[in-house]
Amino acid sequence: MIKMVGFDLDGTICDSIPMCIEAFAEAAAPYAGHELTEKEIISTFGLNETGMIKAVVKNGWEEALNSFYENYKNLHEMCSAPFDGICELIACLKQNQIIVPLITGKGEKSCKITLKKLGLEQIFDEVLYGSEKRFNKRENILYLLEKYAVKKEEFIYIGDTVQDADACSSIGVTCLLAAWAELADPARLKAHNPYTFESVFELKKFLELKIK
Repeated sequence: MIKMVGFDLDGTICDSIPMCIEAFAEAAAPYAGHELTEKEIISTFGLNETGMIKAVVKNGWEEALNSFYENYKNLHEMCSAPFDGICELIACLKQNQIIVPLITGKGEKSCKITLKKLGLEQIFDEVLYGSEKRFNKRENILYLLEKYAVKKEEFIYIGDTVQDADACSSIGVTCLLAAWAELADPARLKAHNPYTFESVFELKKFLELKIK
């Protein structure tokens, strides 16, 4: 029986990755000394925004970080709603007494901006944030399993990257990959993890069989 389903945020709950890339590029480039490529920026994903900025800016990272937050808020009109079906999916899980945490690589400040903008501030049972030093989803999942006394086979994580799948695999929990965002690469994700879904509706059907 499934007792907990955790969600990633960027690219899973909402299509915020293009916005993140643009906000980061505009904020960091003046301090990094060159225009940042999309590949450079995506390579920093998994860390929170402080870690991302520090990965490419050595001097003036605090100023770059402040600029990022300002850009992030101003650009959020690019991502004004969750993906279609996400709120219904979470409601379905909760109706079946499933615990639903958010486990994101984002930092607290940017995460709160997004949840407020999308009207999702109260929807998750718990929110765990990223680290500036390392990809920490593995330890955050283990923390939740212990806190709620949930067994590994009773937990599912819904992420959108190979990194998410590997973190789950390393501790023996199931990862379902979302491949419905604008920048998603379904073929690459499916090659790494067959449990890859190209629509929220498809994922909901799969989960309904697991929780009933």
